[in-house]
Amino acid sequence: MTETLRIAVAQLNPTVGDVVGNLATAREALADATRQGADILLMTELFISGYPPEDLMLKPAFLKTCLTAVETLASETTADGPGVVIGFPRQGETGRHNSVAVLDAGRIIAIRDKVDLPNYGEFDEKRVFVAGGAPEVVPFRGLRLGIPICEDIWGTMGVCETLARAGAEILLNPNGSPYHRGKLHVRHDVVLRQINLAKLPLVFANQLGGQDELVFDGASFAYNADRSLAFQMGQFEETVVVSTWTKRDGTWHCNEGPRTQLPGIDEGDYRACLLGFRDYVNKNGFKNVVLGLSGGIDSAICAAIAVDALGEDRVRTVMMPYAYTSTDSLTDARACARALGCQYDIVPIEEPVAGFLATLSELFDSMEEGVTEENLQSRARGMILMAISNKFGSMVVTTGNKSEMSVGYCTLYGDMNGGFNPIKDLYKTQVYGLARWRNAHVPPGALGPSGEVIPHNIIDKAPSAELRPNQTDQDSLPPYPVLDDILECLVEMEMGTDEIIARGHDTATVHRVEHLLYIAEYKRRQSAPGVKITRKNFGRDRRYPITNRFRDRG
Repeated sequence: MTETLRIAVAQLNPTVGDVVGNLATAREALADATRQGADILLMTELFISGYPPEDLMLKPAFLKTCLTAVETLASETTADGPGVVIGFPRQGETGRHNSVAVLDAGRIIAIRDKVDLPNYGEFDEKRVFVAGGAPEVVPFRGLRLGIPICEDIWGTMGVCETLARAGAEILLNPNGSPYHRGKLHVRHDVVLRQINLAKLPLVFANQLGGQDELVFDGASFAYNADRSLAFQMGQFEETVVVSTWTKRDGTWHCNEGPRTQLPGIDEGDYRACLLGFRDYVNKNGFKNVVLGLSGGIDSAICAAIAVDALGEDRVRTVMMPYAYTSTDSLTDARACARALGCQYDIVPIEEPVAGFLATLSELFDSMEEGVTEENLQSRARGMILMAISNKFGSMVVTTGNKSEMSVGYCTLYGDMNGGFNPIKDLYKTQVYGLARWRNAHVPPGALGPSGEVIPHNIIDKAPSAELRPNQTDQDSLPPYPVLDDILECLVEMEMGTDEIIARGHDTATVHRVEHLLYIAEYKRRQSAPGVKITRKNFGRDRRYPITNRFRDRG
């Protein structure tokens, strides 16, 4: 029996539905692991199909294509090269399974199915999969491998303990674990809890890349059976890394592996937005993007993310001034575009707004001007951006933050127009934090310039939609630190209003924010997708009814 084991972890970026492309990526990983002298290559959950495949699982042709790809990869393994553990969906006798195949010496030597199917937050696997039976170890070249799949280590079904009792020597855990702020510590705690129970080393391999609203951040790692960190791979980095393990007193222990320093909170959030945006644009085949650059903080950081993700040549910004647009906004927008190096156009909206007002003048006769006329400005801008999109094939980037989306401080068919929103799940206060971080740092792999890319005046000035004279956001909303704390309590923590008031917030303000949150649901249902950053985003995580009369009055 071998006393040395070299495990390659492939932290790669598959695309949902691109079975041919994912197979090609798996082949490259196998070649890389072979060059590095690995004994086994661990790939991530449902790698062949991409994760999460959702209702593609309902198509028999898709499942057949995935199985054929796994069989093809199996035929390319050799007895003197690495074996492969790879995730794929399969049709079993009792239903569809989230499975892994173990490949060695030209064939599939074992298939294991996921036992614990998650059905919360962004996960709804019970809708398309059936649970596997009792977990079993996999004999591999004289070793006994336990292969719990993702939720099998997160839940309470005792999968790891069962594998340990069955004689497993090491646990290899393929994952599709999406990013949210603070998730790294959660993953490590989960793994350590399982090691306490199973008394076995565990290798946690995580997917990389953006898939619609989700971002998979990699950051794969392993712990020894004594709870010491075995290795830590980088976050947001595509790589194949080999670690070396030897047996000590009958237990596998890692004595060679990477110890990568992981990003802080602001850097992690920014890089998640960057990766999610880049993959959404590129995987969906958009050649370039366009966004309205207003001179405000939200559009400025979206422009920075877009340039970092795609490069200055693929980003077009448009300033669309009106009578209430300040000189500061014109100056700041131009300075931001210049600092980023992207295209900058000015398209005034005086004439289209005047045209709308003239067209509606008879209907609106004798009525006071108000929000309707303000929204005409936003909708004129939205119409212009969509026209540019149609004419030049550019995807419109929408730029509203989570604070605005929460309380409906946004205009349907106006500033909400767009194909994707990189900051949709960032509260306003978090947007400011990321802007300051980006001005001081260039994230790895970014295509944008260094230095101050978001002018300091954009960060320092009071935020305003500039839809009427001397307007600021705080004319309509509580100060953002107050608003964001109340919203985080309501959305992420599902706290009662009495609990939020007990934190020191004004009673009327809390009840007003809760009311605005509920009545804006119909707007959010019509909003563009955006990167998930918090524990509970609007979309996959939070599914409140549009028609809803509940209000919490303690």
